[in-house]
Amino acid sequence: MSALALGMHRARRRLRVPAEWRQPLAIAGVVIASIWIVVAIFAPLIAPYGPLALVTSSAEGPSLHHLFGTDELGRDVFSRVLFGSRVSLPIALGLVALAATIGSVVGAVAGYFRGVVDGALMRAADLVFAFPPIILAMVVAAVLGRGLYNAALAIVVVAWPSYARVVRGLVLSVGDSEYVQSARLLGASSRRTLVRDVLPNVAGPVFVLATLDLANAILLLSGLSFLGLGAQPPKAEWGSMVAEGTQYFQWWWIGTFPGLAIFTVVLAFNFLGDSLRDVFDPRTARRVEVGEA
Repeated sequence: MSALALGMHRARRRLRVPAEWRQPLAIAGVVIASIWIVVAIFAPLIAPYGPLALVTSSAEGPSLHHLFGTDELGRDVFSRVLFGSRVSLPIALGLVALAATIGSVVGAVAGYFRGVVDGALMRAADLVFAFPPIILAMVVAAVLGRGLYNAALAIVVVAWPSYARVVRGLVLSVGDSEYVQSARLLGASSRRTLVRDVLPNVAGPVFVLATLDLANAILLLSGLSFLGLGAQPPKAEWGSMVAEGTQYFQWWWIGTFPGLAIFTVVLAFNFLGDSLRDVFDPRTARRVEVGEA
């Protein structure tokens, strides 16, 4: 029995959830984000109607047959909100991944080689930082032309400098460590040292920033669509649906429910980002453990 009890104790220790993920905000973030991911994957199975189907008379209020009511053309708002998650979430994930990759490469090169390379790359990042993100994204989207993917590219242009700054600072601190200096003295090439010794140590903070940036990406993408620079009608996208709702204030449900969808997704990814920051920050992790004790 003692061996069995010892085995069960070890199993419980392996399955023990870290204290940071047992906080109410972390649980709420995981639950809400998981629900939206499931909705985005299975929207065709969950939605009662297609996103463009004219199912009944226009502007019917919420009811048992149409949970979120219908819009000005008679389309089911609930179905359009569900299908809208298949637009906002994948594009936000893709553009954040692209911005993180570009920014991480630029920041790693700047922090590792320093000197003239560092100065040139960081001045380019400062040039982007000089403009408010939404204004610069609007300008880039207007130059590229209206459309969802052009709006996503505009957000990538706005988002990459944040990653470059973070990675550069981390690479500067890690690059002066003893094990990196030892690898250089042993004859390791700059590329090998950067990829194998430096970048793995900056992955955690970049992942935290990317999670938080998902919320900003969804807001910017919805904002550009709201302004007419992103998704174009009749595509079911949350920002454009809110824009349609502003034209019909007497039918409050047309814009309210897409706005609530944006609100819950942004809230969830902010909660997740804060929780990840606690996981990767030893000082915060210690405070959480002391608080639970």
